[in-house]
Amino acid sequence: MGPGRAGALGLVLGLLLGVLGGATSEPHSLRYFYTAVSEPSPGLPQFVGVGYVDGEAFVRYDSETHRMDSMVDWTSAIDDQQYWEWNTQNFQNDEKIFRVNLDTLRERYNQSRGSHTVQRMYGCDLLKDGSIRGFEQYGYEGTDFIALDKDTLTFTAADAAAQITKRKWEEEGTYAERTKYYLENTCIEWLRKYVSYGKDVLERRERPEVQVSGMEADKILTLSCRAHGFYPRPISISWLKDGMVQEQETQRGSTVPNSDGTYHIWATIDVLPGDRDKYQCRVEHASLPQPGLFSWEPQSNLIPIVAGVAVAVVAVIAALAGFAVWKSKQGKKGKGYNVAPGSEGGSNSSNAGSNPSV
Repeated sequence: MGPGRAGALGLVLGLLLGVLGGATSEPHSLRYFYTAVSEPSPGLPQFVGVGYVDGEAFVRYDSETHRMDSMVDWTSAIDDQQYWEWNTQNFQNDEKIFRVNLDTLRERYNQSRGSHTVQRMYGCDLLKDGSIRGFEQYGYEGTDFIALDKDTLTFTAADAAAQITKRKWEEEGTYAERTKYYLENTCIEWLRKYVSYGKDVLERRERPEVQVSGMEADKILTLSCRAHGFYPRPISISWLKDGMVQEQETQRGSTVPNSDGTYHIWATIDVLPGDRDKYQCRVEHASLPQPGLFSWEPQSNLIPIVAGVAVAVVAVIAALAGFAVWKSKQGKKGKGYNVAPGSEGGSNSSNAGSNPSV
């Protein structure tokens, strides 16, 4: 994997984890991520498009299957064959455009043939207070390229090469207007539908299981706080000393999904062994009526460590099993139909195929 491809994949993860937001009683989000590479490899098709609701992948399209497939059970509530046909057609159109964009940008940046990556991220949020927001942006080689300012119907270009695209799209005029309408209307409409279809899954509450452990080496005690099995994703985990948050001293991992749809996260801090009673791990989550405080109990240190290893092993096995089940489902959705012509009708949940070439 070349540096451009690795950086681009990092950009996708950063965008996904950084902009989860969004329904009146609960925040919800709808995101689509596209990645096109000039040199595909096993496991990485030339073009991939994935849709996410609240950070959970629910549909996927790639250049090997040439169709949009479901990744979750709740999409069975979408009893509309045109939904799968039209969105598949839109993804196919976007795949063609992205192939052209790869060649265009390679020439514009005066690059040789090799591994290059173009990405697109767009979607909308429905916030707790009922307000909405939308995003549309592109990346090239893992860095920002161009983004829509939907309030001014203009584009923000990251460099001189992107300025060419900015001038082209603003002169054409209609792309910004169509995208703004999609983000503020169609996207929100479908987000509400998806939340209603997957309500039992998307709006469930699962409490985190918290384990605190400690390991001493070279007269330094490393306290570790791990929370796992929680849903939804947003969570706050921090170390306190005498009730005061130790933000700078705390090291945190990313909030990572488990194979069962829940999440896990960790936070560690290095302390003096004699001060261990002064420290507590605080966990705040929507499933908890109030923040939980957890201290290290040295005599039970072995149990959390063994339990943590067991959880990790089970998670790996479950992830492999889940992947096998998902692969076996491929082709069940949208398989065996004739693709319908592109349409602006109500069955289109994605804005795929509507973007012009760069």
